[in-house]
Order: sequence, then structure tokens, then C-alpha cells
Amino acid sequence: MSAETDMIKLYSARILALAADMPRTQRLENPTATAKKRSPLCGSTVTVDIVLTDGVISDYGQDVKACALGQAAAAVIGAQIVGLTPAAVQQGRDELHAMLKSDGPVPSAPFDGLDVLQPAKDYKNRHASILLAFDATLAALENTTATA
Repeated sequence: MSAETDMIKLYSARILALAADMPRTQRLENPTATAKKRSPLCGSTVTVDIVLTDGVISDYGQDVKACALGQAAAAVIGAQIVGLTPAAVQQGRDELHAMLKSDGPVPSAPFDGLDVLQPAKDYKNRHASILLAFDATLAALENTTATA
């Protein structure tokens, strides 16, 4: 398989569609917590605002400056995040990490849409960008406990 074919497979129409139609791209005016994460390898950044109500994410905003793979991951996460507990977010991140790093299964629902990123397993230099939205969300969740 040629490098060009590999790139076409990696940047599938589904990935590009997710990246182009990312939900929750407005920053929140009064978040419970905010966090920004940056991938040193590629320079991608994700800033996340969350509102945590009774231990559940009740609102979410994100500012994503990443490659199409990072944007696609952020799109899936943004579409599913409201209504989840911090434990569910951590589980999704752990499952995505396992899928990318150790050939684990596709993340379980509600993050099963991350299956679109399976072709990126072989591109280790893209993993940090793909995980960035989860990492920023978890950092924001940690900030809520630090300020509570």
C-alpha cells in the first residue's frame, strides 16, 4: 500500500465530515471549570469549558485547534459528553488510548463513534492530538474538584 493510499484511508470522508461539523464549539460564559491542553509534538490545542451539576456534565464548550483527526475525536466527544459523569469520561479516554496504543477494542457507547479513528493506530505521532479533547476535559474535571 502506498503512502498516498494510507493517507487517504487515514483521512476518510467520515473523519473529514466529523471535523467539519463539530458540536459545542462555543466557549461557555460561566463554566464550573476550564482547561487547555496542547500536544507538544504537533502543536494542537484544545480548550474545554464544563459545567458540572450534581456530579454530571450539564454543559460543555470547546475550542479546538487541531488536525482533522483531533477535530474528529473532539466532535464525537462533544456530541456525547453532556449527561456523563467524570468516571464515564475517564473510561472513554482509557478505551480510546487502549484502541490506539495496544490494539484494544473500539470504545464502548457512548464513545463508540470513535471507531472512525482506528486507522490512526499506526500513526503514533497523531495519538496525542486524538486524545487531546479527552485530556482537556479530564483536566477541567480535575479543576472542579480543586476549586470545590
